[in-house]
Amino acid sequence: MRILHVFRSPVGGLFRHVRDLARGQAALGHDVGVFCDSSTGGGTATELLAASSVNCSLGINQNPISKLPGFGDVTTALAVRSLAKKLQIDVIHGHGAKGGLYARLAGKLAGIPSVYTPHGGSLHYEWKKFPGPIFLGTERALTRAGSGFIFVCEFEKNLFSQKIGLAGRPSVVVHNGLWPEEFTTPKLSADATDLLFVGEMRKLKGVDILLNALALVQKHRPVTLTLVGDGAELAEFKTMAASLQLGTMVRFVGRRSMNEALTMGRAMILPSRNESFPYVVLETVAAGMPIIASAVGGIGEILPASMLCTAGDSVILAEKISALLENTAQAKLSADALVKSLGTELSAGTMCQKIIDFYQTVTAR
Repeated sequence: MRILHVFRSPVGGLFRHVRDLARGQAALGHDVGVFCDSSTGGGTATELLAASSVNCSLGINQNPISKLPGFGDVTTALAVRSLAKKLQIDVIHGHGAKGGLYARLAGKLAGIPSVYTPHGGSLHYEWKKFPGPIFLGTERALTRAGSGFIFVCEFEKNLFSQKIGLAGRPSVVVHNGLWPEEFTTPKLSADATDLLFVGEMRKLKGVDILLNALALVQKHRPVTLTLVGDGAELAEFKTMAASLQLGTMVRFVGRRSMNEALTMGRAMILPSRNESFPYVVLETVAAGMPIIASAVGGIGEILPASMLCTAGDSVILAEKISALLENTAQAKLSADALVKSLGTELSAGTMCQKIIDFYQTVTAR
């Protein structure tokens, strides 16, 4: 098959998902192309796209894409249509709200099947709160333009069905997966902290909840935390850490590769207010690292209840962290047992084959 992946920004888990699909689909003998934004991601995106080019026999195409809706979206959709026709694409796969918009419009105009994976996207909005009606209304209008939906978890499918509807289109749930080389325990650095957070510096990711929880824990015992990531609210969180008198117990180290990040702490804490099916959870499990995560999105489809925490509650999170620190040996045993049970289920190769099977279903209709 000849496949075109369309998305906006080459950053984060969505970008990782597309790179994995390009690798796996190319290995299965298919031709893959990419269309994404040229104005975001910086040097890291440039390097990762260059590394992925070996799997993209149909090329990597980049145009400026605005995050907000605008007249430029029409021009971009037409550019995707022209590229898809030029490359004789069999299926266009849109990722995220903007990727889904372009893929479905281009597919409809060019007579090419298209599938859509939301990756959260517009699902973060509500019908009763502006600008929710704009984004959700657009999603609903587009449902009949596409050929089908691929969801990364059952939670995302159920939420999409509830908020927007599937319009009778076929759908499938395919969990994200990892490659065999990722199932390894990293060697901790000499200055590894007790706890680790990896993610965007946003309230959506619950960084403020984590800092408040840490302040509660440190009243009873010493505890250290490394926060890996960048974002618009980073300065605010640094100020908050200082105001909570966390001092040298907390360090912000900026954006790092996941491989490096996993050497910087002994237990992962992910207190997100909202998630879909985050790669960071999978990567933590694969590393055999103890983890506490909010019971949001599809995280409960990976982690047992003992590793979950109520979202938005610093007191409960502090209690979970204290319990983990008091029995680190048991936490490590539980982490090792989890990676053994999920090792075959969370396979990137299996993920890629299931998605190819779905492409063949929608193209045969």
